[in-house]
Amino acid sequence: MVAESEVLALHAPVVCVVGPTASGKTDLAQKLAGVLNGEVVSADSMQIYRGMDIGTGKLPVSERLVPHHGFDLVDPGEPFSAALFQTFARTCFRDIDARGHRAVLCGGTGFYVRAALDGYDFPKGEQVNNPVREHYMRIAEVEGAEALWRLLDERDAASAALIPPADVKRVVRAFELLEDGTTYAKQRAKLASIPQVVPAVFVGLAVEPDVLRARIDARVDAMVEAGLVDEVRGLLAQGFHEGVTAPQAIGYKEIVEAFEGKCSLEEAIERIKVATHRYAKRQRTWFRKDKRIHWIDATEGVADSLAEEALALIKAQGAA
Repeated sequence: MVAESEVLALHAPVVCVVGPTASGKTDLAQKLAGVLNGEVVSADSMQIYRGMDIGTGKLPVSERLVPHHGFDLVDPGEPFSAALFQTFARTCFRDIDARGHRAVLCGGTGFYVRAALDGYDFPKGEQVNNPVREHYMRIAEVEGAEALWRLLDERDAASAALIPPADVKRVVRAFELLEDGTTYAKQRAKLASIPQVVPAVFVGLAVEPDVLRARIDARVDAMVEAGLVDEVRGLLAQGFHEGVTAPQAIGYKEIVEAFEGKCSLEEAIERIKVATHRYAKRQRTWFRKDKRIHWIDATEGVADSLAEEALALIKAQGAA
């Protein structure tokens, strides 16, 4: 746990905007930052990668009306972690606060949001350049994800039961935690009891599932129209194959499969949509468990009215 002395002292609470992909978080966060003299900190585990712009829905530079932080931190495939994001985000909060501005945390990666605001004391295994991580990643590369998961199941069945075999990143994290004297299952069980150490108010955007599915499909089509295929081709030409084929790289790995003849481009686009639907469902499930979040119905998606409603919520919490 984090000591009391480590609780961040800010002049005003961080405004945290969360919700599933395509719910309108980016627009709302920017509007709130504009009204509150703020700056946006992105909590998105894929928007940290340079060059992965279209497929991650990264706000174009020309459309950023306020300062944004958290984009383009590392190259695709370069190790990054929630522990590193915690340090990055809290540094941003302090710096933004020192400038007399308001920090607006905008994210769809639930664990990054909690890492930024809550008192996670990450074990060594959560850091990068860790020999344990490198060892088990090599096993996955040589023997495959299923073999690595079976090895975890033999050593820690409780944790293996919580992680899909294809999720190599979390399987490797489970081994790291074992080396550090704890388990992934125990860490998951402690989630609800970890204290908040950064003052914040929480606004969530809820969208009716059928409407969200339609938005996601339209968004994927727009990404393809905007040049997603060429973006993937360019990243491969720069040698970022590992980064764009990672399991979490939705929108990239499917295009690579089309390049490799494993499916047609049309099939790849459909796979992107299906994978994004599933991801949005996981996001909703994660955020719904957090009782601090005050939800707004964003089904209609009118940005100005959403901003007014969000500001009313923030004021009601004494944090405007």
